[in-house]
Amino acid sequence: MSAPSGQFDAIVVGGGHNGLACAAFLARAGVRVLLLEANATLGGAATTRAFAPGFRVSAGAHLVHQLPAALARELELERHGLQWAAQGLSSAALAPTGSVVFDQGGGITGADLGADLQAYPEFMQRMRRLAAALNPTLEGVPPKFEDHGWRDRLGLAGLGWRLRRLGRRDLRELLRIAGMNAYDLLADNFGSPLLQGALGLDAVLGTNLGPRSPGTVMTLLCRLAAQHGAGARGIALPRGGVGALSEALAAAARAAGAELRTAQVVERVLVVDDRAAGVRLASGETIQARCVVSNLDPKASFLGLVGAEHLDAGFVRRAQRLRARGLAAKLHLALDAPPTFTGLPDAARGARLVIAPSLDHLERAYNHSKYRQYSAAPALEITLPTLHDATLAPAGKHVLSAIVQYAPYEIEGGWEQQRGRFTELAIDTLEACAPGLRSLVRASELLTPADMEREFRLGGGHWHHVDLALDEFFAVRPLPGATRHATPLPGFYLCGAGCHPGGGVMGIAGRNAARQVLAEEGLR
Repeated sequence: MSAPSGQFDAIVVGGGHNGLACAAFLARAGVRVLLLEANATLGGAATTRAFAPGFRVSAGAHLVHQLPAALARELELERHGLQWAAQGLSSAALAPTGSVVFDQGGGITGADLGADLQAYPEFMQRMRRLAAALNPTLEGVPPKFEDHGWRDRLGLAGLGWRLRRLGRRDLRELLRIAGMNAYDLLADNFGSPLLQGALGLDAVLGTNLGPRSPGTVMTLLCRLAAQHGAGARGIALPRGGVGALSEALAAAARAAGAELRTAQVVERVLVVDDRAAGVRLASGETIQARCVVSNLDPKASFLGLVGAEHLDAGFVRRAQRLRARGLAAKLHLALDAPPTFTGLPDAARGARLVIAPSLDHLERAYNHSKYRQYSAAPALEITLPTLHDATLAPAGKHVLSAIVQYAPYEIEGGWEQQRGRFTELAIDTLEACAPGLRSLVRASELLTPADMEREFRLGGGHWHHVDLALDEFFAVRPLPGATRHATPLPGFYLCGAGCHPGGGVMGIAGRNAARQVLAEEGLR
């Protein structure tokens, strides 16, 4: 249904995938919803865009492996156009001397693995058991620790029961490793530097952490816990790129009755009698609503949309101190043919590819970022989506998409001066594992964290909106006073990646925010 201006129950600010999920779930409950997106295209960083004539690529995230199967079924995303080009992808760790192929199920192949051939399946079985126990904590709203209602007590009791069901050995192991760094855990379990490095990248990808940073085992467990919710789909590629997922979410929201508007820049939240009561657009138009839900990052939400004058001074100081500086760039290459990687069978080129030769390599790469420098030897997560989806490039041509880890938001000399050098460095890193790749490149594009901030309105260019770290995690994410989607300003809510459980293409934060709005605003 469509409602005239001033007749909405809820306004969602920001049309990223979490905002779209929030709008869809609210509309399905009969709420009159208006979603406002500043860009001309819905999806935020989860879009598919052209970067060279005839070549399209997933602009930000390029794989879907954390979207809960239950959420996709509830919104009937496949009925709304979502198709999968590939599912259940394996991963391959690349190096100039060879490769190791492994999957989440415990399968592994490669030369010189020795005892790791047995150690890896055993390790993954144990980690999957822990991840399964933790998964419900990702898919629900964190409990309150200071003021227990019956729902919070049930939630804590349920968490305790799930952990107790792990058994003494696994529970002891979880307590032992939860606060560890990934370097120590992986070095203790494996002898292959290539396998260690690939799993270490899983623990730090998209974060401001290195493998020796405390808490990186927890980020690895959270990644596995989210993948557990995805079920048998595993690591997947949507047909048409990740933007196809956003399009399906938008179709589900519209079908439920939500109104979605693009090219609508929200300037401020209207506050009436100390309560959010609508928004003012940059055009000067004001739109009233019973509540406002922000899909923007927490800093932009509180310090930009609401304004410090409507918030407690202590809360404002905590919001200002949130760590939100992106550390990952995105490289796109248009290729005349798919590259051949050393030691990797051609049939495995369609896997998720990783360049992180060792844990020490990762740690050294991270060290540069501490001093506003890009890594001299970055780590990469790579996909060749056109091996599964020919619609993304002209006939016979291909696209390479790579996340390049340890490219700081702020850099000495500025990105405009350093962009070309870093692009060449990333291509050189690929060339070392895929001899002859450079001769296949016909166009390239590098999106730095600063570009992502400008293009997708990600504060600091941070994909997760706020760092994934123990002090900004679970029941304290993004900060005390705003941990359960509600905020200190009545009628104002958060639904973005800055909320629990964090970034990644999940939609969980959007769904849970909708549930909180329905409960607290009496809109059911």
